[in-house]
Amino acid sequence: MCIISLGSCENDIEKVKLFGIHDQSPVKSATNIKIIFSDSAKVEVEVTAPIMNEYLTENPYLEMPKGMKAIFYDEALNVKSRITADYAVRYEKEEKMEARKHVVVINEKGEELDTEHLIWDQKREKLISDEFVTIKQKDQTIFGYGFEANQDFSKYRIFNPSGTFAVNNEKK
Repeated sequence: MCIISLGSCENDIEKVKLFGIHDQSPVKSATNIKIIFSDSAKVEVEVTAPIMNEYLTENPYLEMPKGMKAIFYDEALNVKSRITADYAVRYEKEEKMEARKHVVVINEKGEELDTEHLIWDQKREKLISDEFVTIKQKDQTIFGYGFEANQDFSKYRIFNPSGTFAVNNEKK
């Protein structure tokens, strides 16, 4: 007995890229990479990844298909925040990094952001998400759709928030 199955599919190229499937091979591949971002010889961010692929397209990009870790430092090289994700792409011309799948950001106060999609806009020094986010603080958890923060996640704003909030009713 022989069974033959025929089918067809259509793929949106942007959706295909999100899963690491490309219409070309990388021009360079490296393992256990470390990228240092600095300004005026001061280290600001350190990004590590187990695998990095470089693609020279119209908009060149670096893909980290096995995830990445980013550490943001202050001027004295103290850790201000950390980002981890299961997948990331850095767009060279735009100076943006897009993190996807199990994205976690932790700041120096121990607050934790969880989302499935986050953009680090290096030019504007901002973290941005338009998807569902959860922020865990010591005494409360806040949920929302959409988020914006400075790049070290010390100041942030959640759009369309929900959750149980602590309210201080002390009279002065």
